[in-house]
Amino acid sequence: MGPAPPGSRSLEQRVARLLGYAVASAAPVGGGSICDAYRVSGGLGGEQDGGPFETVFAKSLDAAPADFFAAEAAGLARLRATGAVRVPRVYAVERDVLVLEWMEPGAPDRSAAERFGRQLAALHESPAPSWGTPGEPCYLGPLPLTSPPEPVTEPGAWPRFHAEHRLLPLLRAAVDSAHIGPRDARDVERLCDRLDDQAVAGPPQPPAVIHGDLWSGNVHWAADGGAVLIDPAAQGGHPETDLAMLQLFGCPELPRILAAYEEVRPLPGRQSRLPLHQLQHLLVHAVLFGGGYGAQSGAAARGALA
Repeated sequence: MGPAPPGSRSLEQRVARLLGYAVASAAPVGGGSICDAYRVSGGLGGEQDGGPFETVFAKSLDAAPADFFAAEAAGLARLRATGAVRVPRVYAVERDVLVLEWMEPGAPDRSAAERFGRQLAALHESPAPSWGTPGEPCYLGPLPLTSPPEPVTEPGAWPRFHAEHRLLPLLRAAVDSAHIGPRDARDVERLCDRLDDQAVAGPPQPPAVIHGDLWSGNVHWAADGGAVLIDPAAQGGHPETDLAMLQLFGCPELPRILAAYEEVRPLPGRQSRLPLHQLQHLLVHAVLFGGGYGAQSGAAARGALA
């Protein structure tokens, strides 16, 4: 066996301190682009959440904001509280480290996909107390998201909330980093000006609990055949945003997931609103990565207005 990977030894020591166990090893695992992630194995020296500690998942980020991992832990708790979807248990959280239940990976099949579609529909039937997460931090990847200072609950308030606390702040960041061109930026602004039009935004929707960053990498297919949601930006939001994110970058068995979802929770006209609900995530990618995402953001805005 070769030497431990750089950073893993200090993480082993942190996890051992946080959980109160001797840790045998920490091996890097893939899947994330922001944090360092490890599969941490330990001895059977005690009980952890009702069972012996064998393996946990630990992620770390040296320069994490003070509330970064606390926000993720709160988001997982928000999803768990609905009883609709599976999420990993949180074992420990500090400023720069989060320790979670290890979920042995598997592969999706038709049955798992259909079950996940129904679970996602049930999640979106779970009412949220307000739009966003007033008074609590929320991050979409490394980017902080704002919320109204006081809770806003009216179904008709989503367009203004989405424009003022999601699209326009991301647009400003993309403009400041020169990752979106003038014409595309103007078209995003035009869309924000017209979001109160139901022909653009669709019918009023009360705030629902959503995952908030539901790309395929955040749907973990477990070895027992179920889907587990990870890395949330959980908040009071619009359900179509989750579905649009799944469609933006693709997901295994996606047609079965969506078909099962819409059997439970039909959404007439959703496809026509797809560009609107994909725009937020395209702007995030424009801010973080530049490239063609600024142009794609402008195209999505024009598609939403068409």
